[in-house]
Amino acid sequence: MKSGYQGQREFRHGRMPQLGVVLVNLGTPEFPTADAVRRYLGEFLSDPRVVEIPRLVWKIILHGIILRVRPKKSAHAYASVWTDAGSPLRAFSEALTVKVQEELEHLARGPVSVVLAMRYGEPAIDKVLMKLQEQGAERLLILPLYPQYSGATTGSVADAVFASLGRWRWVPELRFMSAYHDDPRYIQAVADSIRAHREAHGGGDKLLISFHGMPKATLKAGDPYYCHCHKTARLIAEELGLAEQHWEMAFQSRFGRATWLQPYVAKRLEELPAEGVKHLTVVCPGFASDCLETLEEIAMQGRDSFLQAGGERLDYIPALNDAAAHAGLQAERILQHAAGWPETSADFDRGRLEAELTKSRTLAQAAGAAG
Repeated sequence: MKSGYQGQREFRHGRMPQLGVVLVNLGTPEFPTADAVRRYLGEFLSDPRVVEIPRLVWKIILHGIILRVRPKKSAHAYASVWTDAGSPLRAFSEALTVKVQEELEHLARGPVSVVLAMRYGEPAIDKVLMKLQEQGAERLLILPLYPQYSGATTGSVADAVFASLGRWRWVPELRFMSAYHDDPRYIQAVADSIRAHREAHGGGDKLLISFHGMPKATLKAGDPYYCHCHKTARLIAEELGLAEQHWEMAFQSRFGRATWLQPYVAKRLEELPAEGVKHLTVVCPGFASDCLETLEEIAMQGRDSFLQAGGERLDYIPALNDAAAHAGLQAERILQHAAGWPETSADFDRGRLEAELTKSRTLAQAAGAAG
């Protein structure tokens, strides 16, 4: 009888087990073209975690209107931030993954493989997990690159991971990391990036701390995202020693007609010049990597809106991206959450483990010969 569960295609008894660490970011179109954006948006906006309205109604809206109109406009926006390395979000995420791997090679005792996956698009979570299985990962640690928890982001990553592992024959040990919105290492890294920018370019009249928006209904439904964003902003301001009048927070990227979390960044950018703010600095600590929403929406469109409203200068402070401080804090978080596993244990003895694996290989070969 053929089983529906996925085994390892080239399973070998006695191979060295390892810890697989998966950094997960949102995703990006493969190219800045209407067709590529349509495929990406089709997957992204079909996720019931992202759009929580009746499926049949939303399917008609999505395929009848949005995917017919939005891809061309969004492709133009993506093209404005595209680089020689491709999508900024993917390029920065890949560079961060490499640096976290390098950090763990010095800190971990046993073999650890750090890989990148995207919730939507490529590299897909399911494919990345299967590759780790084939490499011998018996323990998995999932690290969503979303500092503030939301069901639409971190929750959706969990959905994809559990759906994938639910088809495996040999289900690995699994640990799932969640929000790090108030982790002192994260707050320090963001604050230090703001300090460095102010030293090089000046501080401006006010700091605007911008987070991606969410429908207000998610707050009423019990999603902690709104509270996480407020705590992050407050801790950053406290770390910088900012007086209340020298900073504020708001939410960007509103989509559709529903009421979203407020205040809206777009509205505040038009209002601030009339309130005496001529030089505005913006930071977006909800984004681990720079992407369309930071580079185009804030640094380009946002700047234009602010200047047209009477502002004189808007500075955007880059995300942590692949900065050494970012790689370091994520490596430390990984070690913290992987505590007790062999690869991070001070008792890890590679020589003894290899001897045990040799015995396992011998027994497996003998069983195969006898069978």
